[in-house]
Amino acid sequence: MTSRAREKFATQVNSEVLSAVRKLAQSEGRQLQALVDEALADLLEKRKQARPRAHVMAAYRGSHEKFAPLYKKLAE
Repeated sequence: MTSRAREKFATQVNSEVLSAVRKLAQSEGRQLQALVDEALADLLEKRKQARPRAHVMAAYRGSHEKFAPLYKKLAE
């Protein structure tokens, strides 16, 4: 595994959340920074996957243009 550059930053976190994360890190035998790295990476992946792909949206728009009256009736 290659070493990646690390950068320090400061932020504020809800004290109860921080306490729970510290306990989790201790119970897993990991460093707090490892859990923060994992959490941030998971957040980025989650947000990345939340965006619909361009071809899916194009198909949706085409379908909506073609079948808008039908969709409206189904919604009623």
